[in-house]
Amino acid sequence: MPELLSKYQPPGKTAQTQNITPASAGWKYVGFEVFELKAGESFSQQTEDQEVCLVLVGGKADIKTTDLDLSDVGDRMSPFERKKPYAVYVPNDDHFTVTATTDAEIAVCKAPGKGGFKARLITPDDIGSESRGKGFNKRHVHNILPETEPADSLLVVEVYTDEGNTSSYPSHKHDQDNAPHETYLEETYYHRIDPPQGFVFQRVYTEDGEIDESMAAYNKDVVQVPKGYHPVATLAGYNSYYLNVMAGPNRRWCFVWEEAHNWVNSPAYGD
Repeated sequence: MPELLSKYQPPGKTAQTQNITPASAGWKYVGFEVFELKAGESFSQQTEDQEVCLVLVGGKADIKTTDLDLSDVGDRMSPFERKKPYAVYVPNDDHFTVTATTDAEIAVCKAPGKGGFKARLITPDDIGSESRGKGFNKRHVHNILPETEPADSLLVVEVYTDEGNTSSYPSHKHDQDNAPHETYLEETYYHRIDPPQGFVFQRVYTEDGEIDESMAAYNKDVVQVPKGYHPVATLAGYNSYYLNVMAGPNRRWCFVWEEAHNWVNSPAYGD
């Protein structure tokens, strides 16, 4: 099985710092890339058979597709401003060019496309937010491309977890194609840490023990979740942001809790 932790690689000539493909991950659906651009730098791609969601994690950029010509897209310079992001949806059989107008951090989220939708700008006003959990299990969520919004395969969300809290917890999984009880969704976690020298712990494990890996994810690392449970824990002094990309044969997020820890969702666990 491929390594589940993809370490950050400083940008070289291509400006690419992460490059997760179905082939490298050993799965079928999710692709994920990150580019760190200096102002004036650009990159272009053909989408081929993939739909794409470009997320401006930080910074601003001009973005062009066949039908769109967008100028100076973006608002926040860092995800830790906690503003909702801007994003751009690009269908398969299209192309895009991103040109940074400031230093910019661009996530390229990919999954199989069917040509059902047109390219569009996703603004902060289009993105719902919610707070989840209680006690030391609180997080705040921005739903960038949820199942209620048009796309063929992609689900994209960003999550903030304060120091000393858990997230993606109680442990849950989505690795069986058995809707509405559970759906099969591959998933990536792009981790950002504030301050940046910190790390979070993430465990990926299955009930049968086929996978059981615990790892320290540092700033700008990616954790790949092919199946199983996948909780995250932050440490004192360090706040967490992660960008999730999910995709599978059914564009629905249906998951099951690990029974042993589901009591944390109940009144037995305090506020």
